[in-house]
Amino acid sequence: MKKFFMILAALATMAFTANIAFAQDAEVPAEEATEQVAEAAPIAEEGPVEVPLTQAIKTKFIEGGPGFMALIVLCLIIGLAFSIERILYLSFSKTNTQALLEKIDAALKKGSIEEAKTVCRETRGPVASIFYQGLLRYDQGLDVVEKTIISYGSVQSSLMENGLSWIALFIALAPSLGFLGTVIGMVMAFDDIQKAGDISPNIVAGGMKVALITTVAGLIVAMILQVFYNYILSRIENLTIDMEDGSISLMDILTKYEEKKK
Repeated sequence: MKKFFMILAALATMAFTANIAFAQDAEVPAEEATEQVAEAAPIAEEGPVEVPLTQAIKTKFIEGGPGFMALIVLCLIIGLAFSIERILYLSFSKTNTQALLEKIDAALKKGSIEEAKTVCRETRGPVASIFYQGLLRYDQGLDVVEKTIISYGSVQSSLMENGLSWIALFIALAPSLGFLGTVIGMVMAFDDIQKAGDISPNIVAGGMKVALITTVAGLIVAMILQVFYNYILSRIENLTIDMEDGSISLMDILTKYEEKKK
């Protein structure tokens, strides 16, 4: 593929040089034009100079405008900070629900509600917290326990979703800043054209290039944060299903315990 582009570049150089030679002097023999093209061809065959990735990123950052590019990078940093915090929180919130239910069942078989409460108190995670709140109100009846579990489950779901609105904000803000930088860059390009008094390809291409760099950066930041956002949502969904399933199982265990007491 690289050789293919080198050949295209050589052919383009040959055609461009031949046209210049023809325009400058219509009487130049074909042999001389061919020699000029042959001299220019090796330059194209050398290919572009490879630039290190870090240097290329720094160059694009400066070309896109330090102001807007800094804001876009700031959106990425803050968005990643919120994302990592949520991922860590959800990771620590994961509980082996089945093992917890077995411990609670074993404690209730011994006839000890307090021991079941202790098991929940010593277990981390929203599932254990919901179970503990339900067991605290066991003496008020199973209906109260069920309502407590549902209410406290909503509280735990809200806690798990805490900070997602900020991630969503930076997902929307990063491309918006990129588009704003693009519009401002295009306005500056048209100002340069107006000052020059001529639509020069160099002026137009340079201005458009600088303007579009901010858009590219904003879209890249938004895509990165969107991946983290969707991953966090999937973790919350799994934990929510775990809480609901565990709550149903807990009510079954408490119902059996209540029947044995009778």
